[in-house]
Amino acid sequence: MADKKDYYEVLGVQKGASDDDIKKAFRKLARQYHPDLHPDDKDAEAKFKEINEAYEVLSDKEKRAKYDQFGHAAFDPSYGAGGTGGGFGGFGGFGDMGDIFDSIFGGMGFGGGRSSNPNAPRRGSDIETSVTIDFMEACSGKKVNVRLNRSEVCPDCKGSGAAAGSTPKTCPDCNGTGTRRTVQRTPFGNISQQTVCTRCGGKGKLIDTPCRTCSGKGMVKKAADREVEIPAGVDDGQTLRVQGGGNAGMNGGQYGDLHIRVDVRPDPIFERDGYDVWTEVPLTYTQAALGAEIIVPTVDGKVKYTVPEGVQVGTVVRLRGKGSKKLYRSDRGDHYMKITVEIPKNLTKDQKAKLKAFEDSLSEKNYQKRQSFFDKLKDKFK
Repeated sequence: MADKKDYYEVLGVQKGASDDDIKKAFRKLARQYHPDLHPDDKDAEAKFKEINEAYEVLSDKEKRAKYDQFGHAAFDPSYGAGGTGGGFGGFGGFGDMGDIFDSIFGGMGFGGGRSSNPNAPRRGSDIETSVTIDFMEACSGKKVNVRLNRSEVCPDCKGSGAAAGSTPKTCPDCNGTGTRRTVQRTPFGNISQQTVCTRCGGKGKLIDTPCRTCSGKGMVKKAADREVEIPAGVDDGQTLRVQGGGNAGMNGGQYGDLHIRVDVRPDPIFERDGYDVWTEVPLTYTQAALGAEIIVPTVDGKVKYTVPEGVQVGTVVRLRGKGSKKLYRSDRGDHYMKITVEIPKNLTKDQKAKLKAFEDSLSEKNYQKRQSFFDKLKDKFK
């Protein structure tokens, strides 16, 4: 751990940098050291990995808080200061994960309503976590591992809280209602008051011999790593709902849900607008003037494109169906490439002279065109 560089130093930002500053710094450095721009350069590849590692921590509020407090030790299991796993609970097996990503979560309430009967089934509470994936993984989908801790029904007492061979008894003070009603006389008449039963604590039942595994709670905490399939087309900041992935319910109630927030690392080349993808395509001065056949990178692979002669800076070209996959659909967005031109630097004297002569020939030609236009205009108004 000692030889690792400070993550803020890696991205070249101050410790109190904003999320936008961190994202801008990452994009700039990722462009500079991207492996596609430095093939077979091991130093650039190592630097690119270092930049991604720093951004993964500093772009996540929880991970950044841990890092600010404990440094790199926060993510070393041997230290016990924490870990990079999401922090709200785990889950066991519950079928095909592709089937239970059934909707984008949009502000639904957590947990379930309470019944007046303390022994009635109650839905378990929801749990939350987050995962961070790359831009390309968000477009095409990815399987990720999430580590969670969730409450599950005790396997020994089956949720009753009582040790094997015994059963919970109905509380004699409240007759299983969990509450007691008292009547108090006042000058204004009798006032009825309902309070929680102090003997059973509102549970309506008493356990003489608690289960040793769960200490009479009927629930146990279980940690597990689980592979989850993030669907293609998910966007930065979206939250996916996994039905039944939350905490166990009371008295046989159904499990709550798991909500996974997806954070997407920005890409040094591509930008996303919904399901459409944008990128800038740099051309040489000659390619722009004379036209050329170029290779355009897209999230769907490399595409050949023929640049027409005289293409102008800022021209936008649309490649249909080459954008991101759409969430839970078979069609895709489009890819838009914006043309830019790289201006040559460090020209020799001979190159400058030839370029000046070329410019002069264009100027003379443009002058003649303008003069011809004005001559025609004069003739028209004679």
